[in-house]
Amino acid sequence: MQWAARNAVLRDVALTVVHVAAPPATTWASSLVPDDLDSWQLNTGTQVVANAMNTAREATGNDDALQMDSEFYTAITVPTLVDLSKRAQLIVVGSRGIGAVARVVLGSVSSALIRQAHCPVAVIKDDASIAAHAAALPVLVGIDGSPASDAATAVAFDEAKRRDVGLVALHAWNDYSGCDVTGPNWSAREQQAKSILTERLTGWRERYPDVDLTTKVVCDSPAMQLVKESNNVQLVVVGSHGRGGFAGMLLGSVSSAVVQAVGVPVIVARQP
Repeated sequence: MQWAARNAVLRDVALTVVHVAAPPATTWASSLVPDDLDSWQLNTGTQVVANAMNTAREATGNDDALQMDSEFYTAITVPTLVDLSKRAQLIVVGSRGIGAVARVVLGSVSSALIRQAHCPVAVIKDDASIAAHAAALPVLVGIDGSPASDAATAVAFDEAKRRDVGLVALHAWNDYSGCDVTGPNWSAREQQAKSILTERLTGWRERYPDVDLTTKVVCDSPAMQLVKESNNVQLVVVGSHGRGGFAGMLLGSVSSAVVQAVGVPVIVARQP
């Protein structure tokens, strides 16, 4: 909630706090539904929303620039949030929900949204580092030359500009961990990878001349390198699927691995 509130202020948009309570038919046998379940859900949901809005205000120092509203639904959670994502710039979720067990890395709701939402999805880990010094760290984006990474590039430049921080663009051209630098084609492939990255970034450099851009071309597993670089950034941006994806693929292996492993906030740049 803290990250969502600060991000809403950066974007100069309203923050909508949403709570979805499952309908009785999905959690109780009809003969066992308590008479006061509806009122209990409403009271509980109202308190959850109120607490969340208080947290948001505290996170922004009660900044008047933070505009907030709230919505409460009695419905199935994932389809409801997916539908709401059609009219959102960004949907922010935690990595685990209230029903998660310790060994679960990514909750069912957040996992479903990064595969189905109609807008970019930010996943905030419970232990995400949002310390004061993190605000000065750059944004990291993974670029592989696919249309999905183009969407990620757009989000990353915008986030870096709003935060007034640098942007690190990483291109890893080997899909496996490690690289034999003595191989006969290594130099040629490295130059090809650099050309791809330069080509993909040319227009964005012109559009965001004030963003301090650093490029990195590495011969290694993209997921491994993104996770490694995430230790020095405040935010990671990835596409929903990469160069190895196909039309029906909902989430690529790299983006999935990054969301699972990275401790800082991650935005999965889903395309409408």
